[in-house]
Amino acid sequence: MAELVYALVLGTSAARLKSSSLFLPTNRKKMKVEIKSKKGLRTNLSIIVDKKTIKLELDKRLIELQSEISLKGFRPGKVPPAVIKRQFGKAAYGEVVDKILKDTSTKALEENKIKVVGQPKIDLKIFGEGKDLSYTLEVDSLPEIKLKSFENFKATDYKISVDQKTIELKIDEIAKDHKNFSDKEKDEKSKLNDLIIFNYSATVDGNKFEGCEGKGVQIELGKDLFLKGFDEQLIGIKKNEKKIVEVNLPENHPKKELANKKAKFECNILNVKKAEKTIIDDNFAKNMGAKDLTDLKNLVEKQISSQYTQALDAHTKKEILEQVEKLHDFELPENLIASELASMTKNLKQEEIEKHKLNNEKLARSRIKLGLILNEFGLKNNIKVSENEINAEINKQIQGMPGQEKMVMDYYKKNPNAAQSLQGAIYENKIITLLKSKIKINVKNLSMQEAEQIINKSVKSKSIDKNLKKTTTTKKTKTKK
Repeated sequence: MAELVYALVLGTSAARLKSSSLFLPTNRKKMKVEIKSKKGLRTNLSIIVDKKTIKLELDKRLIELQSEISLKGFRPGKVPPAVIKRQFGKAAYGEVVDKILKDTSTKALEENKIKVVGQPKIDLKIFGEGKDLSYTLEVDSLPEIKLKSFENFKATDYKISVDQKTIELKIDEIAKDHKNFSDKEKDEKSKLNDLIIFNYSATVDGNKFEGCEGKGVQIELGKDLFLKGFDEQLIGIKKNEKKIVEVNLPENHPKKELANKKAKFECNILNVKKAEKTIIDDNFAKNMGAKDLTDLKNLVEKQISSQYTQALDAHTKKEILEQVEKLHDFELPENLIASELASMTKNLKQEEIEKHKLNNEKLARSRIKLGLILNEFGLKNNIKVSENEINAEINKQIQGMPGQEKMVMDYYKKNPNAAQSLQGAIYENKIITLLKSKIKINVKNLSMQEAEQIINKSVKSKSIDKNLKKTTTTKKTKTKK
């Protein structure tokens, strides 16, 4: 919903059209505008532009092209307009018509005080050099939204209490993921959970392939993170030994011709290390980036609490938005609903779309309605998103992904839509925060078990324990390298 909300704040299609240099006929009679029909939020206009006006604009464009075009046999800037027209007339006419369509449609919408939402539809009826330009403009307009009072709204903010047993289990998990290894004796063989460091050279059918060599590769035996079946073949080897490992390459190998092919890996074992028992004490905590063990426990508690709080905040937001939607009633722009439906179902098969058609339409209407209400609330309260806020959010994401800073920055540079989506999310969060300040909030303390019951009931999702296991600790608990 955030993307829709911010798209509305950025302005209607009419506002976007204003960015072009405005074509203002010197005589208003040269542009004739007539409202052909109006049904609900949809308006159909008929617009006719006088052929003399088009000729003036075309002549102007041809003169401009004199200074832009170089032709053999003519000095720069001295190509006769007749020659330019003969060679570039069709293209120039297309440019002029496109500009006139933008400018006259903007002017027509302004004069009729139509606040357009979505993309207007233009249908050319008559056009061509020496003719009037006649076209129809079909637009959907924003509905008038009268915001109701939110004073009687009620919602619950939840505070989570994390038990010590969960904190200790999480720290045990961290310890397992950050083992210390020491060299084995020269003749001591490798076994499960040992760390193997090796170089390899691989072939398929006796031939080398892209990515067939590796240096200083480290794998922990038993985790099976390299290739399926690879680890077990390195059990029982010693330092400085050579070992041939035969395994199938993965089905999703980037080179299709190599997918699922049997590969032979010639491995040169550089070292074999055994895991030492990790003592969870102040030194361990310091290695994790904390001040001491107490500090590490506090960081882990905050992380777990934050994980639950995010889900509980979503429940509170849902509770508020349900009241907001129920309180307001107005007509919705059909083009926005169609656009939202298309976005929701673009990756679904036709049979799935038909099966859930009614539910999808209901959800699309709900999203559009809430987007319009929140947008109106944001406008009334002058809520804006600054460039600094967007950069701060991007920096926050960068800090949460150490070692991948460049990747995150490049993603936002190469994907303008991602930055706009981020703007929308920030904008919506600011609206919800302001809404919460205007309603009655009841604060409720919860145990982890109570929190899970609410989350599972609200979003019909599985226990968030799985998510907690996947997450790492906050930046301060990252391993120091």
